[in-house]
Amino acid sequence: MQTRKLGRTGPQVAQLGLGLMGMSDLYGPADRKESLATIRAAMEAGVTLLDTGDFYGMGHNELLVAEALAAGGRDQVQISVKFGAMRDPAGNWIGIDTRPAAVKNFAAYSLKRLGVEHIDIYRPARLDPDVPIEDTVGAIAELVKAGHVRHIGLSEVGSETLRRAHAVHPIADLQIEYSMISRGIENGILQTCRELGIGVTAYGVLSRGLISGHWSKQRQGEADFRGLASPRFQGENLDRNLELVEKLRAIAGELGVSVAQVAIAWVAAQGQDIVPLVGARTRVRLEEALASTRVRLSATDLARLEQAVPVGAAAGNRYDAHSTTVLDSEKG
Repeated sequence: MQTRKLGRTGPQVAQLGLGLMGMSDLYGPADRKESLATIRAAMEAGVTLLDTGDFYGMGHNELLVAEALAAGGRDQVQISVKFGAMRDPAGNWIGIDTRPAAVKNFAAYSLKRLGVEHIDIYRPARLDPDVPIEDTVGAIAELVKAGHVRHIGLSEVGSETLRRAHAVHPIADLQIEYSMISRGIENGILQTCRELGIGVTAYGVLSRGLISGHWSKQRQGEADFRGLASPRFQGENLDRNLELVEKLRAIAGELGVSVAQVAIAWVAAQGQDIVPLVGARTRVRLEEALASTRVRLSATDLARLEQAVPVGAAAGNRYDAHSTTVLDSEKG
């Protein structure tokens, strides 16, 4: 598999990364045996970037990674870990903590659960409104100096925060939602990343399955994050968004690929500094996503896709009002 470099200072990674959250949390039940097999299959196919978080299943996801790596291959992958999101025993979100002492505490537990000597990319999951980003990045920089962390990343922050953080220590990449129907990064953030030499790891490239080609009206109301907290998956919004998917399906059909493959390829085509993260939970979905790396979209293809799904075409917000407060620490 071809590779891309995460920013000027980050690691060289495969052009497609694997996001592991859904194997532990938020998207309904997952099969542990299939999850492990999917991680191993991804590694065997050349995927090197494994993205996790210490709060995905309250440690479950990191233990899953450790089990997958027990069969070998640690030196072939880069593990990206998000920290700082706090949850209560019921799984409710109760805030963000990125104080320097907390940073080092979270890192210590992640290293233990993962069973590794270092974390390749370590990043706060969201901006902590009570802690200057300089303090948080400074604490991670100390972990870098001590050899516990290799690179520093950020997640879902804006241009000003990127600049302040980068002035303390080089930032390898920004992890942020980016898809054909979630394009907020284009309002200055992507430009700032490129100015500073910061790579982008794009999650939500299929908009949580909405533009995967596999979602349907019949699945509305499923008791996971999407049906409960994402207006895009509800009511008339869902009807309008599925109409967009059908437009994509028509173009994908002409290209001889699936809707998911054209959606992933679209993100990858936005720049060599962007690495799409796919949240495949099964080997079947992984195989479909891997095939997107062979899709080459021409300028004409990209123009047709833009016409079919222009900026702002999606109906509904990504999150409901409560989730926006918790998950979108900073906009713009």
